[in-house]
Amino acid sequence: MPAYREATISAQDGLSLYYRDYGDRLAAKTPVLCLSGLTRNSADFAELAVRLSSERRVLCPDYRGRGRSAYDPDWRHYDPYVYINDISHLLAATGIGRCVIIGTSLGGLLAMGLAVLRPSVVAGVVLNDIGPNVASAGLGRILQYVGVDYPQSDWDAAIRFLKDLMPNLAPKADDAWWRTHAKATYRQGADGRLHFDWDLNLAKPLDHQRTAMPNLWAMFRGLMAIPTLAFRGALSDVLSEDVFRRMALEKRDLVCVTVPDTGHTPSLSEPQATGALDAFLRPL
Repeated sequence: MPAYREATISAQDGLSLYYRDYGDRLAAKTPVLCLSGLTRNSADFAELAVRLSSERRVLCPDYRGRGRSAYDPDWRHYDPYVYINDISHLLAATGIGRCVIIGTSLGGLLAMGLAVLRPSVVAGVVLNDIGPNVASAGLGRILQYVGVDYPQSDWDAAIRFLKDLMPNLAPKADDAWWRTHAKATYRQGADGRLHFDWDLNLAKPLDHQRTAMPNLWAMFRGLMAIPTLAFRGALSDVLSEDVFRRMALEKRDLVCVTVPDTGHTPSLSEPQATGALDAFLRPL
């Protein structure tokens, strides 16, 4: 039996959105909502969600245009405000009025947005390798591949490609880790080859969103009254050490943890991450 229940909801515009639902729906502890990175999906949280679901409910959605959610026929809807609306709709549909949000990369920015727009929903936030300033080197690296298909012939080829694409992601990870990561990155197409598991049209609105981005430091200050844990991969090219230090100065009770030998982003299965996360979640 799978460790989770699979379900879909219809977004307010009718698009089908997929999510994984782990744990007891009636668990006493505050539910956890796991929000993935820009091109990622619910599979990234599989190990974490199984571990946390022994004590609490865990929701892991696929954003529109990723994984098993439908691709949007209008690429202009690949927008953070639309994602926040989708997430709010998911929480309402699943009866969750308050949750802890674990946000990886884009997911962390969405968590900050929810803290500003719907603060009563947010019991706590975990920012995974993201802050109010995104380093240009990491953003440039990501933008190079979001909108381009790099089909691979088999899983070994896919793993080799990902290692070359993200050399600092997990330099000490074994082959089993990389295979799991690849299977959360690719899907098999009708041509028998492996293709990225997201809509390549995600790239189209990114240039506009970069220029129209709200003041992320003002959004970060929306977390001032909310318990927050922040992770940084020691090798990250997205969250710089300087920004990480400034985050701690801006929010004095921010719990900051650097995960060694990891880039953008930590998987949250690293020993340093699991220990810090368990301690953070315990009182929530």
